[in-house]
Amino acid sequence: MNSTRPASPNPDADPFKGYAVRDPEAFARNVAHMLEHLGKAASAWVEPRERGEVRDGPISYSDVVSTLSEVGDYWLSDPQRAFQAQAKLMSGFMGVWANSLARASGQPVAPLAKPDKRFADEDWHRHPLFAFLREGYGVLNDWSSALVRDADGLDPHTKHKAAFYTRVILNALSPANFIATNPELYRETMAENGENLVRGMRMFAEDMARGEGFLKLRQSCEETFRVGENVATTPGKVVAENELCQIIQYAPLTETVAKRPILISPPWINRFYILDLNTEKSLIRWMVEQGHTVFVISWVNPDARHADKDWGDYIEEGLVFGLDTVKASTGEEDVNAIGYCVGGTLLSAALAYLKARGDERIRSATLLTTQIDFRHSGDLKVFVDEQQLAELEKIMERGYLEGTRMATTFNLLRSGELIWPYVVSNYLKGKEPAPFDLLFWNADATRMAKTNHLFYLRACYFENRLARGEMEIKGVPLDLSTVTIPVYNLATREDHIAPAISVYEGSLALGGPTTYVVTASGHIAGVVNPPAKQKYRFWTGAAPARDIPYDDWWKTAEETPGSWWPHWQAWISALGGSEQVPAREPGGSTLAPIEDAPGRYVRG
Repeated sequence: MNSTRPASPNPDADPFKGYAVRDPEAFARNVAHMLEHLGKAASAWVEPRERGEVRDGPISYSDVVSTLSEVGDYWLSDPQRAFQAQAKLMSGFMGVWANSLARASGQPVAPLAKPDKRFADEDWHRHPLFAFLREGYGVLNDWSSALVRDADGLDPHTKHKAAFYTRVILNALSPANFIATNPELYRETMAENGENLVRGMRMFAEDMARGEGFLKLRQSCEETFRVGENVATTPGKVVAENELCQIIQYAPLTETVAKRPILISPPWINRFYILDLNTEKSLIRWMVEQGHTVFVISWVNPDARHADKDWGDYIEEGLVFGLDTVKASTGEEDVNAIGYCVGGTLLSAALAYLKARGDERIRSATLLTTQIDFRHSGDLKVFVDEQQLAELEKIMERGYLEGTRMATTFNLLRSGELIWPYVVSNYLKGKEPAPFDLLFWNADATRMAKTNHLFYLRACYFENRLARGEMEIKGVPLDLSTVTIPVYNLATREDHIAPAISVYEGSLALGGPTTYVVTASGHIAGVVNPPAKQKYRFWTGAAPARDIPYDDWWKTAEETPGSWWPHWQAWISALGGSEQVPAREPGGSTLAPIEDAPGRYVRG
């Protein structure tokens, strides 16, 4: 966890310079103001719990204890194993002690662990105390992770949970997260006489109040962005709506358009405008510029009225409603459908559902970071077992799951990047986060309808029914092997939500020709990658097949620099033919536009 360069003390440098209080009176005054704001934050956390309005989550503390206890039982049940574990820890700390002595005597010090950007400040290597803390943390980190990794005999789910919980705890315990153990924070606090803590605790109290009992961590300067003004700005109209969604049709930007329209099924976790962040990053606008007539489903932010809405309702009142709207507006039966994340999982289920009913209006499907087979579904699977599903059902007694809970869950998947850097910068340094449209969208959380969310977690993550051919929607058995339309299946290489191997395995459940593509970066940045940016790269290869394991597919994959968007455009153009029709205005001659895009549902 230290830099790759050897560190040795500078004999002319004072290792304690900058660590003394400059103005004790001002410091004491600011500490009092800090405690005042901290008290407000505590009240915002306590009051809704005293009223019985919230339950803690998303991690169950009892589950953390019981899971890690199983790891402890493995090591403590055998005296020899326990001795080996203790000896390994002591050996690590002896290395830290040897480094400390070498550093004190001016000798070069070799790195004990990998570089870590949390410890970039020079004093993590120069100052004897902070160097000891950094190296000691690295030893503890490696040792704890190895305890879980080497605990044989645990069932895979328990081991997965233990590894996840250990990583979350270790990220939280990093000395970089505390004023007294972070040299940069310590110096800044002394230099500002604690004013940074006053600003930080003010923001902390505001964020706790905004989260109504949960910390709604600010990751971007939210005042910078306005939906419909500088995000979600592609011109269009809401041309149809029901109680579950609005259907937006975008205005044409070319004189002629492809005959076959596009219908997009976005995730109902967060809002659709991740595909329309701004003029430069908007996949929706880019598609319109390529001559497509684009429709998108804008899901309502559910409340108690939607508690009993299930996947059948989301298919009928979302996707089927969208197909009917496309037909009413354009007169076209055939549609190219696109699904993103859970919106793609819903689309996949809908393809089999509609096929069984004889509805074949969807002529091709594009799946973006979509899971069908959930055997390799990443760390979200940690939150899904019988005990946690039962607890979640109690939490959703009002008919929905608060959006802040889902946002916290996703942040926990990468707590070292999405939680603690912001805690340090916002609340300890007292700095407002910089404006970043993607993180603004990420914080714009939505609620989850109870029945729909529980079905998704149980049927997909816990029981993997869709890939196994055991899912039913409204009494209709779903068989994905009957889905024979062309599918463009996009994965991202660093995805922590829908791992690339999981997307690949899902391709094998489909019955038609599948073009599997992997793009660089993660779940969001890999998808939202406009060609003009000339960023990242993508890989293409053989069609997924059961006799080609994922690792073997990688060995022969061909790398192409830049965005995957033009590759998709070539694929979709080849399917739809070259037939063009005059550009279509939203609603056509049949549907009267209800309001301008992006519509009021996305603001709710």
